[in-house]
Amino acid sequence: MLLLKIFVLFSRVALFSWGGGPASLALMQREVTTVGWVTSEQFADAVAVGNALPGPIAPQVSAFIGYKLAGVPGAVAAVAGTVLPTTILMLLMVIFFFGIKDSAAVKSMLQAVRPVVVGLLLWTAYDMAHGVFSAKKLGWSAALIGGWDRILIVLVAFGLLTLTRIHPVLIIFGAALLGFFVYR
Repeated sequence: MLLLKIFVLFSRVALFSWGGGPASLALMQREVTTVGWVTSEQFADAVAVGNALPGPIAPQVSAFIGYKLAGVPGAVAAVAGTVLPTTILMLLMVIFFFGIKDSAAVKSMLQAVRPVVVGLLLWTAYDMAHGVFSAKKLGWSAALIGGWDRILIVLVAFGLLTLTRIHPVLIIFGAALLGFFVYR
């Protein structure tokens, strides 16, 4: 029964997320934390692990959560729920794509949906930041003062991504090495 619940939840996330894998993370986080499968901090860990690997992020995060819940069968159910519904939908859409791609209705709907996707990504970043920077019982201001090193890491990563052509994987590996040597 749990495997079916995992499959259905991740299918729902996949079918109601717009904007690709990273955009689905906001809805995925809301769904899995609401049912109590993971905390926001655990979800942030899943995203961090997923970002360190090649390939699409949504199936990786869902595999992490599914595995936590039910081992390998849970990971398979979560990935299947994340990938199968949208793959089938995409195959159907390819058949009809050329007939609707220039549709005014489709263009107008996407014009309104795209800013919502940006909002979802901002919410995900906010919620993950809250988990990274908040200290138990201290609140935001004390956590930010005590978390200056994490703020510096955020700013350096943002600067490198914005101002250079360094691949994000290299930044993630660099941060992992930093953590290995500094935070042990």
